[in-house]
Formats: sequence, C-alpha cells, structure tokens
Amino acid sequence: MWRPKKLTAKQREERRLEAGQLLRTTDLSQAAIARIVGVSRTAVTKWKQQIKQRRHGLAGLKNRPRPGRPSRLTGQQWREVIRQLKRGAQAFGYETERWTLDRVQQLIKQEYGVIYNANYLGDKLRRLGWSPQQPAIYAKERDEELIAAWLRQDWPRIKKSAAARRNHHSGR
Repeated sequence: MWRPKKLTAKQREERRLEAGQLLRTTDLSQAAIARIVGVSRTAVTKWKQQIKQRRHGLAGLKNRPRPGRPSRLTGQQWREVIRQLKRGAQAFGYETERWTLDRVQQLIKQEYGVIYNANYLGDKLRRLGWSPQQPAIYAKERDEELIAAWLRQDWPRIKKSAAARRNHHSGR
C-alpha cells in the first residue's frame, strides 16, 4: 500500500475518522487498527480517548480551527507571489536574479500593499515550496576557457603528484 511521506491536514483528518469508525464498528484491536491506517498504537489509543472524552463521537476527531492571525494574503495571492518569483528578480528591476527576503518583502508590499516581516517570509515561502536559491556570483574577469584548460591539463597533474606524495609518505 502506498503512503505519502507527508499528509495534508484533510488526509490526516480522514485517517483519524477512518480509525474512529473502525474503533466503533469492529472488534479489531487498537494495534490492528493502527496497522490498517498506518499509525502507532499510541495514536489510536489517544483517538479512542478523544472520542469518549469529548462526547461528540467521531466529530471529536475532526480538524479544529488553527489558532493565530489569518494570513493577510489569500492562497491565490501567495500562488501569484510564487509565479512572480519564478520570473526572476531582474524582471522587477534588480541587478541580479537573487531573491533575498528583503526583496520578496518589497515585492509583496509593492504588489499587495501588505508588509510582512522578512523573517516570517522565509518559513512561509518554504511551506509553499520555494527554496532559497543562492546563485553563484562570478567575477566579471572570469575566463571560462582558461578555467577549462586548467581543469583539463593542470588539475590531473596536480592530483597525480599529490597521490604519489601520499603513497611515498605512507611507505607503499
């Protein structure tokens, strides 16, 4: 049976409800139910207690509202932010393609009139699947042909002589 590594909140709720239904309608042990839904026996025990204590039956296993202030951007707006980030920082007038949290903060302020703390943005962007990209910064004077020639000719010679020195010193 395929089981994703990470379940959504809705999928976790469905799993709890399935386990709750099995607890109420079958004579299966908690360990057997745990194996069926893919959780620990402790989790099933906890869910059984929640069903009894809350006196709401299976409804006690449903998701509850998450505490905290709601996001100032809608889900659609966050998806649009990610699309804009994919266009690259230069499309928004920056000299480099590097998206810093301060630049993302400015983009959101400019596009939506909302100010987020840059420290908060890193976590939020990671949850949305955007990973920080660190583009390599190269000197303008960099000579790709010279580097390729060095890698082709000099580097193998250096590696070979270093290996010979190691072998000589180790007594081989």
